Amino acid sequence: MRIGELSQRTGVPVATLKHYLREGLLPRGRATARTQAEYGEEHVHRLRLVQALTEVGGLTLAATRTVLDAVTTPGTSVTQALGVATEALPPRPAEDADLDLAPAQRALELAGWDTWPDSAPVRQLATAMRALEAAGLDASPELVAERARLLAPLVREEVAAVPDTSIADAATFAALGTVLYEPLLLALRRLGHQDASVRRFGHPGQRPT
Repeated sequence: MRIGELSQRTGVPVATLKHYLREGLLPRGRATARTQAEYGEEHVHRLRLVQALTEVGGLTLAATRTVLDAVTTPGTSVTQALGVATEALPPRPAEDADLDLAPAQRALELAGWDTWPDSAPVRQLATAMRALEAAGLDASPELVAERARLLAPLVREEVAAVPDTSIADAATFAALGTVLYEPLLLALRRLGHQDASVRRFGHPGQRPT
């Protein structure tokens, strides 16, 4: 297909497609003439991945390129691709030399989780625990470990769904799943709070507990 048809198939404007080509987010098509190229289904798949990472995941183009490089580099493991995706995801923790990672690392140790000890998610966890403590709320490693243990069946179920057809398929699924499921889980958590509030305090339908 020509670039115009690729635009129609994906809903991405031609100008944006050309920008992606210049930035290396989209591989070049097969040249058919000096100024023309043919594009295939792999380009459609790649564009949908880019859209998911940027529009849903909120990644910058630079971060998107990092994730794309990880999921397309031969020899990349699923764990490595998932690590790259989680490192790239917003919100990025601010660089804070005074941030104490020990409470977060202790919580993960208590939960029995095997993670990179100084990764961006660990810094995010440490920052969140510090903010909770500053507000006078419980953010002890023991409490955080308890929450982690409650989440463990869910996240293990998600990882169990990663396909084993190829490393590329698995890595792409891992990266996309990380980006796309977090908004879903956040929305469900907030809706769960609404439901629990209705059950405890009443409204909107005065359901019995």
